[in-house]
Amino acid sequence: MDPVVHFELPYDDRERIARFYQSAFGWKLEMLGQEMGNYVLATTAEQDLMPQGKANRGAINGGFFQRSPEMPGQHPSVVVGVQDIRAAMRRVKEAGGEVLGEPMEIPGVGPYVAFYDTERNRLSMLQPLMPS
Repeated sequence: MDPVVHFELPYDDRERIARFYQSAFGWKLEMLGQEMGNYVLATTAEQDLMPQGKANRGAINGGFFQRSPEMPGQHPSVVVGVQDIRAAMRRVKEAGGEVLGEPMEIPGVGPYVAFYDTERNRLSMLQPLMPS
């Protein structure tokens, strides 16, 4: 069974979204640079499932990405952790979903790709790097 390991939400103003989640829920937010697509990493629990840490049961961390007119389906979504991203892509297609492009390598994290399920919900999958 492949678990949900991360969530993602789009933003228009990263300072504003960071202030909101820090103030409303006490989350720790890390503003990543342009080399990481100006991603905002959200820590909602002290430990999570990414990449291979022991989890606070049921807790996941997440992040925020900048909206872009070139990206389809920019809505809140979850990221599913998979052991083999290519095999998972095949399973998504065979089950009636649609993979959105090719996996991109997230430095220090692993390959990541978005997909639509059969109801056109946008989700993503990630093959976490194994610790060395």
